[in-house]
Amino acid sequence: MKIIFFGTPNFAANNLKALINAGHDIVAIVCPPDSRKGRGKQLKSCAVKEVGQENDIAVLQPLKLKSEDFIEALTSFNADLFIVVAFRMLPELVWSLPKKGTINLHTSLLPKYRGAAPINWALINGEKETGITTFFIDKQIDSGIIIQQEKIELTQNTTAAELHNTLMNKGSKLLINTLHSIKNNSATQTPQQHSATMLEAPKLTKELLKIDWGKSAEEIHNLIRGLSPFLDNNTQLKDVAICPSAWFFLQDNNGVKKRIKLHLSEVVSTQSDDLLSIKTDNKTYFHIATYKNSISILNLQAEGKNTMTIQQFLQGNKVDKNDKVL
Repeated sequence: MKIIFFGTPNFAANNLKALINAGHDIVAIVCPPDSRKGRGKQLKSCAVKEVGQENDIAVLQPLKLKSEDFIEALTSFNADLFIVVAFRMLPELVWSLPKKGTINLHTSLLPKYRGAAPINWALINGEKETGITTFFIDKQIDSGIIIQQEKIELTQNTTAAELHNTLMNKGSKLLINTLHSIKNNSATQTPQQHSATMLEAPKLTKELLKIDWGKSAEEIHNLIRGLSPFLDNNTQLKDVAICPSAWFFLQDNNGVKKRIKLHLSEVVSTQSDDLLSIKTDNKTYFHIATYKNSISILNLQAEGKNTMTIQQFLQGNKVDKNDKVL
């Protein structure tokens, strides 16, 4: 089968590499135009384009997906199948072109968590499991016929970065299995059951990132890990859009506020603390009381500073019990 691959970030690039290594015939790649990034504002290619260039695969970078030139270019490859991984929504004019259809790899167990941020919302909502799905694209977002799925168990401390990497690796295998079934005309096709109460995964907003201290410690912990770039205590993913980090203000007695990003936390059982009271020995721990239990901060980043453990933070920042969290 001749395949055209649509994608942008490292998540998609990793899946593209797996398809190439498995011997699939990728005749072209579609990705966004190069963008200017960094202090020097130099043009930078996305990860998918870099893989394409490394493997001498034609790369298309349309400004508009409905442009006549782009549609003509797509058609010229006479592809049997389109694959979409972490790309923008395709118009019907595009996804309806190949004779075997267009499939998408989605990072949830559809029909749950349709939308732009399924990895984050599964964790923010405290799910015990999630997964990955391949499906045929149709006119509605993430609503097409399901081909294959794989479940992933979650712990109460799984972070967005961890889940990102797990699903990236699982996704490669699921894509290859899906392609095998399509090629052999043996792909299962399961219609999605639509429900008005089904949880969705809308795009992350700035408002979501700020911690609401009126919530329970467990809800706050789930938000922190659901936006965390940390793979473990020492390693973090960089330049991954799904890991922007939750944050709050720490205000001292003089009214000076520090913006603090929280990367890792845990829930500590408490009963009698005043709401938002701070407990710390200024050496090893920093607890913030909520209406139900407390948040123990394990890893953070103060504005203008590097990421650090709570012990490192407390060495250089004395916290008073009368300081306030906002």
